[in-house]
Amino acid sequence: MRTRRPTLSAAVLGTVLAVSACSGAPEPGSEGAAAPSAPDRSWDEVLAEADGQTVDLWMYGGDQQGNTYVDDVLAPAAAELGVTLRRVPVADTADALNRVLSELQAGEDDGSVDLVWVNGENFATGRQADAWLCDWTAQLPAMEFVDPEDPLLTSDFGTPVDGCEAPWHKAQFVLAYDSADVTDPPASMTELFDWIEANPGRFTYPAPPDFTGSAFLRQALYAVAGGPDEVPAEFDQAAFDEVAPQLFERLSGLAPSLWRAGETYPRDLAALEELYAGDQVDMTMTYGPATLAQQVASGALPESTRVLPLDGGTLGNASFLAVPANAGDQAGALVVADLALSPEQQLAKADPAAWGQYPVVDLDRVPADVRSAFEALPSSPAVPPFAELSRDADPELGAGWVAPLEDGWRTDVLGG
Repeated sequence: MRTRRPTLSAAVLGTVLAVSACSGAPEPGSEGAAAPSAPDRSWDEVLAEADGQTVDLWMYGGDQQGNTYVDDVLAPAAAELGVTLRRVPVADTADALNRVLSELQAGEDDGSVDLVWVNGENFATGRQADAWLCDWTAQLPAMEFVDPEDPLLTSDFGTPVDGCEAPWHKAQFVLAYDSADVTDPPASMTELFDWIEANPGRFTYPAPPDFTGSAFLRQALYAVAGGPDEVPAEFDQAAFDEVAPQLFERLSGLAPSLWRAGETYPRDLAALEELYAGDQVDMTMTYGPATLAQQVASGALPESTRVLPLDGGTLGNASFLAVPANAGDQAGALVVADLALSPEQQLAKADPAAWGQYPVVDLDRVPADVRSAFEALPSSPAVPPFAELSRDADPELGAGWVAPLEDGWRTDVLGG
């Protein structure tokens, strides 16, 4: 998912936090703070209340396959449960959070945002402001198909989930290359840096704060630091001051060997994919590798595209559906979140022809016929199975690392 650095109004966020502090309750995010919780009710009661409700799902609108899946697959299934699902496209997930925070500030208890596709820094910011409903995911019948010990689903970029969002799908950061042009691909990030210098003009990456470009920064940080164990998961200024200069120095040194000598960078992943498809660069990257199979099959990317396996693994994360604390159609939002998590919808979404997103359900827990259907999904020579891609997955850094890394890149690499 394309979770970007929140462009939240400081006044809005500050006011929400101040109101909470003045109420006599603990500050959001502090020890003892209690996030808003869903009422205790049976699932039959939730279904009955949801019948006839319209759920507004705010989600990044730039993923056409994702839009089509929600409109043509998930929404009709929700209608069968008596819930109208309406997709609200946004350019940035922070737009949805801004709306929630503004309505909370205004005291509106019938909010216009019912459900948000979210992860990372936007989720963490919402937790800090007590913007999300919590303690509701245990009510969802479909949670029985989820491994409760799965670390990708219990922590979101270092922020404990604590029942404040329901898992939707997993993702793995990968680089991909044109095997027709790159006959001896690099096997690690360190080797990639050497390859870039040996093949000037044939590599670039999206400019942070683009989501994919920011992920590349974090992956490169692990490489220059000596691995994930050398970087604390939670942001630490002293650790940043120690490892970040190494990253920026290495990327600045690489810049003259990038496409257009590093004088300009693709604005986003779509721009990078255009360069790759047009044979202006030999590599691309994505946090949604399953979509590569569909792009290759459609001819949008070269048939010779292959995922680049890297020693030491690559970043892995999950994205979620969160319910704002003041959602106007809260019961309907819970029903949609449960539906989206159901084995049948997880299967439909995993089909590359539909969206190609990796499931969050544990295939050992789903019905045998659904597991067989997952195993029968079409494969692609371009993309290894998820189990292989995620075998040595690197943990995501805490959300607090994102902004400092992006700001440092702009100052020391782009501006330097």
